[in-house]
Amino acid sequence: MRTILMATAMLISAQIFITGPVNSQDNPAFTVSGYVEAYYSYDFNKPMDNNRPGFIYSHNRHNEFNLNLGFIKGTYNADRVRANLALAAGTYMNANYAAEPGVLKNIYEANAGVKLSKTKNLWLDAGIFGSHIGFESAVSKDCWALTRSMLADNSPYYESGAKLSYTSNNEKWFFSLLALNGWQRIKRVDGNSLMSWGSQIQFKPSSNVTLNYSTFIGTDKPDSARLMRIFHNIYGIFNVTDKLGITAGFDIGTEEKSATGNGTNTWYSPVGILRYAFNDQWALAGRVEYYKDENGVIVATGTPKGFQTMGYSLNVDYSPAKNVLVRIEGRTLNSKDAVFIKGNEQVKTNTLITGSVAVSF
Repeated sequence: MRTILMATAMLISAQIFITGPVNSQDNPAFTVSGYVEAYYSYDFNKPMDNNRPGFIYSHNRHNEFNLNLGFIKGTYNADRVRANLALAAGTYMNANYAAEPGVLKNIYEANAGVKLSKTKNLWLDAGIFGSHIGFESAVSKDCWALTRSMLADNSPYYESGAKLSYTSNNEKWFFSLLALNGWQRIKRVDGNSLMSWGSQIQFKPSSNVTLNYSTFIGTDKPDSARLMRIFHNIYGIFNVTDKLGITAGFDIGTEEKSATGNGTNTWYSPVGILRYAFNDQWALAGRVEYYKDENGVIVATGTPKGFQTMGYSLNVDYSPAKNVLVRIEGRTLNSKDAVFIKGNEQVKTNTLITGSVAVSF
């Protein structure tokens, strides 16, 4: 509560400071928005500590009503300058920001940008912003499935650094280059002297198709144990008709086995989502996904075959108003090894039901 009150005070102060354009109803320079998503999830493996498996970072609490993500955001947009500040709370923040120190644990977004050209859409932004990797974000209402895929949960949701971006005049092409503090890091790992790097190319040949290729190269370890990581993220979003949509994604990464070389370990994850909107209020989406990390680079299990898991989910969405989304989802995960815990034993399957209500304003 103290964090939310501080956020509100900061946003009000910012609005008072930015006079003139704020009062323009046609094109306000400063706006305030917010988002709240409450959820309940029941894991049939009934974890004793009420925590979902360690590789789940969103909607990760069992058998309790909780807040997944809530934030209040101030946005400033002018011809040559832009800025965003959002402070947040929820179980998503607790899980994903656990390694960040102090007040950084509650910063969902904080960045400022300047337009470098008078005639071209060329921007330089710096700060903390959403990841350039993946088609799923922390904001559930913007995703076709209620819960996040294994692919999304185990790649960066957020990043900090500097970003140079360009959007073509016809808005079909988007390019960006990024200098980053690490793999989902605000504070760089102690003892790490190297920046990480990223890139993104996005092409929208029409309003119904989005094609994306993003990369990451860097290390998330101290110099003394440096392991270079290279990661590729590819996806396509296809709105086949006004009602039917298909999303297909594929992630693949490699990381050095040791600081002295000796080859690399590889992990990858394909995912496909089919969504059908019956009308403006009702929609249905099914997801099939697979995650293979045999050597435990991202998901360490300590089992012979590592993390090799297939997932299936089906969700129903109901939107009683434009800014409200009510959802329910059933999801099953099946692994080659017994990587899940049920009571006092290891099992290969994890099944859950999740419901949520999200409101944006």
